[in-house]
Amino acid sequence: MEDEVKAEFNNSGFTFDKEKEILQKCATFCINFRLTPADLVSSWEIYYLNRQINGTVVEDAEMDGFLGYLQSQQKVAIDEKELDLHIYSSRDVDMILNDEDEDIKEDVLGTPPPFKSQNHYSEPSDSTPQTIGNISSGKPSKLATPFGRRTDKLVVKFSINNKPNTENGEKEDDNENHEDDDIIRKVKPGKRCSLIVHGSGPEIGCRFMHDRIEDRFNALENRISKYATALVSSGQYEEPLDPTVSSQKIIFTVGMIYCDGEGHLNEKSTLLQSSAEHSGGQRVRIELQNLSQFSIFPGQLVGIEGINPSGHCFIASKLVDSIPLPIADDANLPPAKKQALDQEILPVGVSSTQTELSVIIASGPFTTTDNLLFEPLRELLAYASKTLPQLLILLGPFIDSEHPEIKKGTVDRSFDEIFRAEILRRLQDHVEYMGSHARVVLVPSIRDANHDFVFPQPAFDIHPANLRHQITSLTNPGLFEANQVKIGCCSVDILKHLSGEEISRNPKDGKLSDRMSRLANHIISQRSFYPLYPPAEGIPLDFSLAPEALNISLIPDILILPSDMKHFVKVLSLGERGEEKEQVKCICVNPGRLAKGEGGGTFVELNYYGNPDTSNASIIGI
Repeated sequence: MEDEVKAEFNNSGFTFDKEKEILQKCATFCINFRLTPADLVSSWEIYYLNRQINGTVVEDAEMDGFLGYLQSQQKVAIDEKELDLHIYSSRDVDMILNDEDEDIKEDVLGTPPPFKSQNHYSEPSDSTPQTIGNISSGKPSKLATPFGRRTDKLVVKFSINNKPNTENGEKEDDNENHEDDDIIRKVKPGKRCSLIVHGSGPEIGCRFMHDRIEDRFNALENRISKYATALVSSGQYEEPLDPTVSSQKIIFTVGMIYCDGEGHLNEKSTLLQSSAEHSGGQRVRIELQNLSQFSIFPGQLVGIEGINPSGHCFIASKLVDSIPLPIADDANLPPAKKQALDQEILPVGVSSTQTELSVIIASGPFTTTDNLLFEPLRELLAYASKTLPQLLILLGPFIDSEHPEIKKGTVDRSFDEIFRAEILRRLQDHVEYMGSHARVVLVPSIRDANHDFVFPQPAFDIHPANLRHQITSLTNPGLFEANQVKIGCCSVDILKHLSGEEISRNPKDGKLSDRMSRLANHIISQRSFYPLYPPAEGIPLDFSLAPEALNISLIPDILILPSDMKHFVKVLSLGERGEEKEQVKCICVNPGRLAKGEGGGTFVELNYYGNPDTSNASIIGI
């Protein structure tokens, strides 16, 4: 078999770099896929042309990609055999009368139809001439998957402040004339955004699963102490006292909310634990009856004003659940990090005062549950190649440990091989095609099968050749600046976890508060990406790994919190700051999941212009 395969390759003018290894693999392919050596070489020629491989040397490094190509072709063949029922329509008759070949038309990249309405985008064809990953871009419509058969594509499900402007008008004109994309990109290239990473998350290859009770105690104690110091420093509150001591006068105290026993928190099971300095870490029950409104959850830091007449129950009359806003956004940054900011060299043409940014935000899974073809990711990158965002933010999971094929162990490649072939190779092809202005930020997830199962989580260990300035991996959670726009992101579903643990009371005569805005506000007001304690089941929270990594050191302009809950884009009002009573706001984004089951999900396209009130964003169903 190996000799026959070698003869067929030689007849077609191909040579080998590692002849023995390649021939063994090719012989295995022939057996597994029931191919003759001639058919195998024909398939290689198609793969060779689609990948635009230079030279006629068959490289061993391309065998994994070739294997994926053969698998996808086999799946297409099986699906075509199963679809044996065809209902003829007028389109079939017209095609026969006009002597048109449907397969040929599918291969021609033409101009998409115009917009049918303002809430629908035309489906972008993948203009990248290369094969991305293991799937050839030649006939994507022939993949008979539920995702490929969907009817609603790239539909705007929700938008805010969608005001027409000159830049948006130009982009829409570009989208309507995709044939001129390459010419436009050469004449008017996109603007590269600056990127500054903040925070001190875990290092790549760090030790974890070694946290001690002492680490947990110190981390929680430090949170309470810092919260108390911030309240006193604001000048609005007095020095906190011990809430466990009986007293006939009203006092002010600071502590952390706990639940008395197992189960969910309720008004009768609410405890307050003050700092070791003030109460020795003792807890006291809180009576919330006199509060007209509140919103609390386990692990929340609060300042409470009230009285404890018996020493067994603290009767609250006022509750403070947020830290006063600092005068400067970077007031809490460590000195070393401030120096790093001052020494940051911005790219040529980027102003230090630039606060405009176009960004696309998407969260995994990036493939549907019925296959590992990563069709949603491919269409997202095709859309990004048309709209030309300055920044593409992708949050995990990328190789989802909950995917049926991953859980069953039916894949024939390692998780790292799948990640590099299906994710990194696609992204590298994308940024190479787009040009030097394109930037991609990756944030891992604890559901990534190819990464450390710990939270906070180190960045991916990726070093793409010549593209490290375009593809950046952050820690989870992460905090960074792009064009002076501060962005915070965390791929752990904290919104869902808070939703299951929070209890609240709305004022009888007041307006009902928006639940999702209230949950998102807790993240900013607590200055923590994960303020819930104890953590939700299945969250590997490790306090020995840089507990400051969970701290929000500055108020973000954009807060990205992907969740299984309904997608949204909301402008949060965080309060007033400074003597001029400046209103501080933040855009909170839940992009949803790019893939949901066997169908497509949603992503967010956001254009930030100086502040949340003048920015616009759209949630788009893929």
